[in-house]
Formats: sequence, C-alpha cells, structure tokens
Amino acid sequence: MKKKILTTLLALLVCTLAGAQNVDKLYEEGKALYDAKNYKAAIAKLKPAAEKGHKKAQYRLGRCYDKGHGVAENDKLAVQWYSKAAAQGHAKSQYQLGKCYMKGEGVAADQAKANALFKQAVNNKKGGDKVLAKLKEDAAEGDADAKKILKIVGK
Repeated sequence: MKKKILTTLLALLVCTLAGAQNVDKLYEEGKALYDAKNYKAAIAKLKPAAEKGHKKAQYRLGRCYDKGHGVAENDKLAVQWYSKAAAQGHAKSQYQLGKCYMKGEGVAADQAKANALFKQAVNNKKGGDKVLAKLKEDAAEGDADAKKILKIVGK
C-alpha cells in the first residue's frame, strides 16, 4: 500500500515538474519572439504560459495589450494581466499597473493605489532595483511621469 502511494506521489511530482518546465519553455520561446518583434507568434506562446500562472508571461502579455503588439490595444486586458503578475510579486507588473491607475487606463484613476503600487515595485526584492534604475534613467532624459513617480517613492 505504501509503495503504491509513493509511486503515485512520485508520478504527480514528475508531472508537476514537467508542466513547470513546459510553461517556462513556452515563456522563453514567447519572450524571444517578443524581443524579435514577432508579436503575433509571441502571443501564441505567451498566452498559454500566462494562463497557467507564469508571472513573466502575464507581464509580457499585459505589455502586448497595453501597446497593441500583435493584438488590438486593450487597456482593460492589460490591467488584468498586469494584476495577475503583480499579485505574484512581479516588480515590473506592479509598476505598470501603478501607471494604469495613475493615468486611469483600463481602470478608474486612483492615485492612492498608483502610489502604493509604485512603492511596492521599487521596494520589491526581486526586480525593484531594475524598476528604480529605469525610472532614474527616464527622469534624467526628461520624462515628467518618471520624475513624478520618483518623488512619490521618495527616491
């Protein structure tokens, strides 16, 4: 009996690991296509990975809807995908979702939510430093939104 239970648990573990590797592979293929600006093909890889909960795929899919890359621009869908990834602690998604709330794109404008998301993003232990560096770079180039966000986050 114990042997049968252990065999079943081992089989479940192998399937779970194989599924995670498959989702990671879909994301990596989708990211490569996205980076090559082959957005329609990228979406075909990113969407299944995003639907399975891959936070980086959710972020990239959000970007596609946000910018109209390979799909019709749709701020509400961008917010949905950013929200899913942000809930998993993805710093870039927290930042992008904050911008959506700041500008009222895809959601009702809510400066308090935007501020909280910006602070989460820059203080995120995984990726917050990159978000902050990009904000500083954009601010140095004269981006008014980046300057405003840096004030909000106290950096």
